[in-house]
Amino acid sequence: MSSSDPFLQVQQDVLSTLLLTRPLYTSYKRIQQLNPSSSSPELAQARTELRTHLSSLRDDLADLHLSVSAAERDPSRYGLSGDEVGQRAQSVRAFANEVETMERDVENRAAAGVDGLPDPGKFAVGDADEEGGEDGDGDGDYGAYEQQRQVEMLQEQDGALEDVFVTVGNLRAQASDMGRELEEQGGILGEVDGVADRVGGKLKGGVSKVGEIIRRNEGELFLTTSCADVGGGKGERGEEKG
Repeated sequence: MSSSDPFLQVQQDVLSTLLLTRPLYTSYKRIQQLNPSSSSPELAQARTELRTHLSSLRDDLADLHLSVSAAERDPSRYGLSGDEVGQRAQSVRAFANEVETMERDVENRAAAGVDGLPDPGKFAVGDADEEGGEDGDGDGDYGAYEQQRQVEMLQEQDGALEDVFVTVGNLRAQASDMGRELEEQGGILGEVDGVADRVGGKLKGGVSKVGEIIRRNEGELFLTTSCADVGGGKGERGEEKG
């Protein structure tokens, strides 16, 4: 695994996009609660922006899924262990589940045209003779509904936070694995440097010895040649005297 791992780069893009999409999703639901009309320009804009982010996430998740599938077939080819591939698959599933939940909710709300608010006629005030009893029941029903909505929103926020914790935990585990592998690679590089230094020292010593032998041979050749020249000169002078 290296810092230029394409999976990690795409995963970081997915996480960044998710961090932008979550508040958009919350804002979309809040706008729909305040203005449930499907013709609201503000609601339509929020829905379009949210769908754009979800579509981008879907494309990135498809790339991550293909990457994990390839690594699962032959982890060693990509320098990964089985545990690392499992962690990657788990993080992709967590991302996909969150995106699918948001997509399903957006489509359901859009199809309904409202965000699930009850019929306003349900809270209509009755005739003057029954005003006391029916008003009390309407207020009670609406108050119970509001309380239920608040509980549901808190549960959704808790679920989103849990997904964030899972994502952060996965990233922390992968960072730990990367740190461990970098340490191992650093140790291997240290050993390689040591071997290279030893080989370089031996090579330098060998070159020095070869040079010394060459110089010695050149000296011996020079002496041999000189002696031959001297001997030849003496012979020629003796022949001249004779």
